[in-house]
Amino acid sequence: MNVPNFGPGTDPGVLREWARIVEGLGFDLLMMSDHVTITPDVAVRYPEPFYEPFTTLSWLAGLTTTVKLGTTVLILPYRHPLLVSRMATNLNQLSGGRLVLGVGVGWARQEFEALGVPFAERGRLTDDYLATLRDAGHTIWVGGNSEVGIRRAVKNGHPWHPLRGTMPWMASVVAGHTLPGFVPRIALRLTTTPVDDPERLAGVGTLEQILDDLDRLRQLGATSVVLDPYHGDPEETRSPQPAWRALAAVATHWRNRT
Repeated sequence: MNVPNFGPGTDPGVLREWARIVEGLGFDLLMMSDHVTITPDVAVRYPEPFYEPFTTLSWLAGLTTTVKLGTTVLILPYRHPLLVSRMATNLNQLSGGRLVLGVGVGWARQEFEALGVPFAERGRLTDDYLATLRDAGHTIWVGGNSEVGIRRAVKNGHPWHPLRGTMPWMASVVAGHTLPGFVPRIALRLTTTPVDDPERLAGVGTLEQILDDLDRLRQLGATSVVLDPYHGDPEETRSPQPAWRALAAVATHWRNRT
């Protein structure tokens, strides 16, 4: 489950309730996203308050017992790799080995500029930093929907973590590459009538469509699937209850189906 750690409706109480519900429903993994400074290009989609993922996940580690905790995705070029390794190692230790470190190259040009990190060098920096993290012993997923991102996952031997794709596209990538692993993040939007759009994102549609997507992803070799209930409007964070109901419906019917 990708928990919104940002937006006008998000506060410690809401984050605590997200953790209680995700773990209580039997989900395996609770993840959240990453931004360091909320520049205008970030604020449009992910406005403040934005809870820093390592800090927030460390806090949630003390409020949970079984659910794994992770990032989807940590923007790797934003921090020195030795700092990332230290923080990730400590979080993994404090949580009893429950960390999954999803990483990516980032997209927010203004945020890169504010941090003094060259935007054009973000791919090379990510590759260099992955090499530094290679021997740290963390579970690492490599995000990225581009062909370069797919090759980065293959080259480094980490599971590929695509974000919010269609079923045909993900199936074509899996068929065309020998992946070290496949751990997609898909949407979660429950509708009352079937969605027939050929560009329908996986995870969008009726309960039966979503369950069929999960079945198909398992057939494609997915070992984990992250559900993402956020669809781009920050006001959604004021009313998490529809997402909680959708999660409960998916969890209940998936258990019955499997």
